[in-house]
Order: sequence, then structure tokens, then C-alpha cells
Amino acid sequence: MSKLAFRYLERGVGAKHGAPINIALVDKKAIEAAGISEEKALQTIAQTINGPVAINVFDLDAVTTTSDGIVVKGAIVTMGAADRGIIHREFGILHMEEIEVTEELLAEEPHLRPLSRMYPGRSLFRGPNPAKKLIPVHNVCMTGKAINNNSATEMMNAVTMEEMLFPILGQLQVMHQGDIVFAVTGGVVSVGIGMTVAEKFGRVFPTRQFSAGETAHNCGEYAKTLKASIPCIVAPKSVLSENILNVLEYGLVPGKELGCSPAVLRVAHALGADIDLENISSRAWLELESIGLSKAQFMAPSPKLSRNEIIAQADEIIPGLIDARQVNSTEYFKLIEVQP
Repeated sequence: MSKLAFRYLERGVGAKHGAPINIALVDKKAIEAAGISEEKALQTIAQTINGPVAINVFDLDAVTTTSDGIVVKGAIVTMGAADRGIIHREFGILHMEEIEVTEELLAEEPHLRPLSRMYPGRSLFRGPNPAKKLIPVHNVCMTGKAINNNSATEMMNAVTMEEMLFPILGQLQVMHQGDIVFAVTGGVVSVGIGMTVAEKFGRVFPTRQFSAGETAHNCGEYAKTLKASIPCIVAPKSVLSENILNVLEYGLVPGKELGCSPAVLRVAHALGADIDLENISSRAWLELESIGLSKAQFMAPSPKLSRNEIIAQADEIIPGLIDARQVNSTEYFKLIEVQP
């Protein structure tokens, strides 16, 4: 039997107060190579850490979406939460639901149209099936002090009440041993995470609640304060811009098919891509204007930069993040190998 390998971030590492709990990321292929079940792998990691830990299992051959509708390769398929070597029998593990990609789904969710060209035949995962989970509303796992929320992209400590955002692109950077950015979220990120798209079994919402151009926060200037002062681990803006460009070049339109997040809007404008400004709701514009992004800015002539120019200038084009520090993920997410 081979050893089980996973990436581990110790509690307290990162910006501000750092990760509120320990974090472990594991590839399903590493579990298969160890010759054990997924449940046994989660138990092995929990016992190895022996403290509050969020555990995410990845299928790097599958696909998922960001909250604003960007299709990306690599998906979380199982999330867990453990403490003191124990995983709660009822609330400690949650499996993401595989979603069949059909013509009906593509009609309901046009942001998925690039799948056929970019990732044909790949399995699609986002959040769990609400009929298969016990905790209502939130897609969350809980054990002791460890809380793994929003389909494994937000970690919390139930005792200290500290939290951290860890979006999917940041986690994929760790899985591929790439660079990550430690930062405090700030108002731009706080607004941006509310500019979602309508999805079945979404990472945050189980049903198609908020369409492109709408705001899930729907709270005006207050949106920029909701998640403005917590640490986060994200992908470099160059990586974010590259993923946005992939779907813009397919022809998807922000505000109509993609969410109207600041990053998507700024990259689209820099490229000269279409933006459906009129389909962005007045409530969404209130939130965008509170962080200095107005409709007039996006009506102004585009510089029509090339793909390579946008990626190179991503730090200037995409707003957001406070006290950002780019590092190589392998310096902080240590490779742990244990005998199951």
C-alpha cells in the first residue's frame, strides 16, 4: 500500500490572522494510488492533523465554475471538516453532485457553453444536491471548531469566529504547485463575490436564484463592507485574467451570460469585448459605484489590449485586494505523505 499524499496549510498562515483552521487539499488520484477509499483518506488526514481542519478532495480532470460563471478545469468533489482526529458522522462530509451537461442545461445556463469546446466530455461539479444534505441553506461541513463552507471555498473557526475566503482558482493553484496570493479581501472582493450567475446545484445557492447582471447581496453600499476585512488566498490576477479571457474569447457577454463582477467587467472592457450594461440591474450598479466603478467608465472607448497585454497588466486592470503578497504555494502548503 502506497502512502497518501496531500497538501497542508497550518492554521495561522496567511494575511491578517491567517487561516482560521488547518487546511488539507488532496487529489482523488492520490487516494486511488494509496489504494484506500475516500472515507479512509479523510479519516487518515483528520487523524494526522489532529486539530480543526478543512479537507477538500479534487478531481483535476473534472470542471467547475467560479461564482461569476467562469468555466475552469479542476473541481472539488468532496468536502470535509474534522477536529481532534474525528469527523462528525452526520455533518462532517459532503459530496458535490455531478451534473449532467445537456442541451437543456446549456439553455438554462449559457455561461457553460464553452464546455463543449474547452473541456469536451469532462464531468461537471459545483455544489451538493440539497436533497442529499442535512444542514439547510448553507453548503457546509462542521465538526468541532472546523467549518468548511460554501462548497469548500470559505473556512471558519466556530470558537474564534475567524474566517477566510479560499476561492476555487486559488485552490487549483495549490494543487498545481503554482503561485498564490495572500491578502485581505477589501471592498472590491466583497462586492465581487455577490455578482453571481444562476446555477443548479451552485457552490453557494442550490437553485438558480440570481442571474447574470444581478447582485446576490442586494444591499447597496453595505455590500462593500460584508466581507471586506478577512484574509483570503487567491490566484494571481494574471491567472484570473487568463481564465476570464478564455470565456470572453468564446463570445460570452458579461452582464448577460457572465456575472458582473469587477474583475470580469474590467477585463472585458480592456479587451473591447461586449458588455450588456443595460442588463446590469440598478441595485448591482449601486454596489459597483460604491467601489468606484460606474457605467460611464465602461461606456468609454476600450484600449483594446491583446490577450498577452491584459495578462501582463492584470494587476493594474483588475482592482481589489489589500496588502497582497504573491508567493509560491509550495513554500506554505507543505506536501505531507502518511501511511493510511
